[in-house]
Amino acid sequence: MYVYLNNRTIPSGEARVSVFDHGFLYGDGIYETMRVYDGVVFMFDEHIERLHRSASLIHLDLPKDSAAIKMAVYDTLKANYLTNAYVRVTVSRGHGPIGLDPALCKEPTFVVIATDFKDYPRSFYDEGIKLMIVSVRRNIREALNPQIKSLNFLNNILAKIETKQTDSYEALMLNSEGYLAEGAISNIFFVRDKVLCTPSIECGILDGITRGLVLAIAARSGVTVEEGDFAPEDLYLATEVFVTNTTMEVMPVSRVDAAHFDVGEITKLLMANYRHEVKAYVREKKGESPSLWQ
Repeated sequence: MYVYLNNRTIPSGEARVSVFDHGFLYGDGIYETMRVYDGVVFMFDEHIERLHRSASLIHLDLPKDSAAIKMAVYDTLKANYLTNAYVRVTVSRGHGPIGLDPALCKEPTFVVIATDFKDYPRSFYDEGIKLMIVSVRRNIREALNPQIKSLNFLNNILAKIETKQTDSYEALMLNSEGYLAEGAISNIFFVRDKVLCTPSIECGILDGITRGLVLAIAARSGVTVEEGDFAPEDLYLATEVFVTNTTMEVMPVSRVDAAHFDVGEITKLLMANYRHEVKAYVREKKGESPSLWQ
């Protein structure tokens, strides 16, 4: 396996990051995860744009421009002979003396990791996964802006730990006011009275790229959408529930706590239309991407 570290691809066993790296010491950094279909990075521009936004919000100067980031990703894919993959781009503040001042770090650390994508079990999409509403609350916006896709992931990890004590697959967090926020690794949607509902950005969630695409697909498909503040009771009374993220796409939910749900027609419609969107995107972008087969 090869990874991209700073300016070159190297064997993963040779990849070294300093113990004084502020990403390791303080979680001071950002990242993006992407999915690659048939050699094409899906929604690549949107992910790079969000990486730039995260960098701006923490006052981090990215060491590469958008074109160079894209080439680093494709170099990593080519080095590993991958055409269907999971990709993570990580940028930390870099290494420097112990201390919180960002000026202590002279140069960011830039890493690309690409691995073969292992699809989720078919049963997840046919029957749905189990969620639980955890006691861990989502960080408030005033403490850590959720629009920063940060390396500081302890809030989500604590939520995941709570689910490990049960048979639930994903954690669902509330915000500080007790309204639905988001999963540890996903955005939440539910259907009530044939209306597709999802927490608004103002609830303190990351504006997931897959979330945004699903909202657009729903609108084009004639599905009424409502973004807002929703209590757990609103979710329990839903007829359909699903979660979204880059790798899951649109994944049905069969249970939240004691409430059970079927994989309904709106969920099936959005699953199918999302996959159609992916195929169309790959066809359109195929000729624009560097060849992974040369």
